[in-house]
Amino acid sequence: MHTISKVWLFCLLLAMSTAASANLTIEITRGSDEALPIGVVPFQGSDDMPEDVAQIIHDNLDRSGFFDPLDRDSMFEQPSEADDVEFSTWRSLDVRYLVVGQAERTDDGYRLQYDLMDISGQQRMMSETVNASEDDLRGAAHYISDQIFEEITDIRGAFSTRIAYVTAQGVGDNTDYGLYVADADGRDSQQILTSDEPILSPAWSPDGGKLAYVSFENERPEIYIQEVNSGNRARITSFEGINGAPVWSPNGRRLAMSLSKDGQPEIYIMEIADRSLTRVTDSSSIDTEPAWSPDGNSLLFTSDRSGGPQIYQHDLGSGETERLTYTGNYNARARFSPDGDNLFFIHRSDRGYQVARQDVENGRLVTLSDSTQDESPSVAPNGTMVIFATQQGNNGVLSAVSADGRSSFRLPAAQGDVRDPAWSPFLNE
Repeated sequence: MHTISKVWLFCLLLAMSTAASANLTIEITRGSDEALPIGVVPFQGSDDMPEDVAQIIHDNLDRSGFFDPLDRDSMFEQPSEADDVEFSTWRSLDVRYLVVGQAERTDDGYRLQYDLMDISGQQRMMSETVNASEDDLRGAAHYISDQIFEEITDIRGAFSTRIAYVTAQGVGDNTDYGLYVADADGRDSQQILTSDEPILSPAWSPDGGKLAYVSFENERPEIYIQEVNSGNRARITSFEGINGAPVWSPNGRRLAMSLSKDGQPEIYIMEIADRSLTRVTDSSSIDTEPAWSPDGNSLLFTSDRSGGPQIYQHDLGSGETERLTYTGNYNARARFSPDGDNLFFIHRSDRGYQVARQDVENGRLVTLSDSTQDESPSVAPNGTMVIFATQQGNNGVLSAVSADGRSSFRLPAAQGDVRDPAWSPFLNE
């Protein structure tokens, strides 16, 4: 499976089996020993609401790896506002932070009021009222989770972001493929494309409004851009041979991609406005899987020019190319961390294919995942998590691991295969 030919064939004809359910479910697979203990008390007045806001907040914080939420069954009391919090009670439970809140129905939705309490400091850290529409309680819960996460960690929360992924229904030639987008917790999924031919390599635009992807609907790989909300789409490449691995520039005006129209797969940049192409690499090797640096001044890519798949960086200003990975004989599909300090990619170790992190400055490589058939890593916009595809039994599933490797969770579908995850940028900038 993990050969260089597989890289530039975009994981074509993966063994996708039965139908994947629309929503994905969360399974925490590894927790961090350094997670902060926090309590999220059920919101007063939420019993008759269609969503359990406090539970969503609890689950968000839990899978972040930064927090270890207290189980509800362990709560001696359930205050709903700051003045009702008995700090000694929560200290006895080793809780460091506490979230309390109230929910009430309004004419056009719901009003949520919450307080974040510092139990050790015996003070309120923040208080906010959030209005939610009838059908966006989950969105409000993700927003509150973001605010709590940032207030405590000083890192912007990414719970309100989305993920894109590919599923399949059927077996062999009778397989139907779907491109989905969902909340970062796998819920509220929306199918934006269906096809009886493979869909591969979804990539978000910087504003989160579009996806670029590869479709085989015309019996060969072609690159499309599609608006997520409207469904409007346009085919932007249809050259002979390989059209693959599209990725947006940070300013959203260009796409890097791998094309074999002039021979071997090489890296190209397209100006989206006029669809003009600039060839970036020129070698007798396979060059694929581009990724932009955060400043847009260079591109990572995978190449076998050294004899096996390794990661290179091409400076768009000077035209110089530098090899970045030297540990092992297989390193592929690299992505920068948002701050540009680290690379995340697939590294072949003696255990198999795993997600790894490499420090850009000193080249130190650390394996993060504990699975063995990992593919397609995508980094959360705050840099705290990496989502990727892997195998669970006979099925493809999505997993995520924290950037430090201390915590992880899995997002399996009820049945079937899920592949090619892509984490969205921050939305509603």
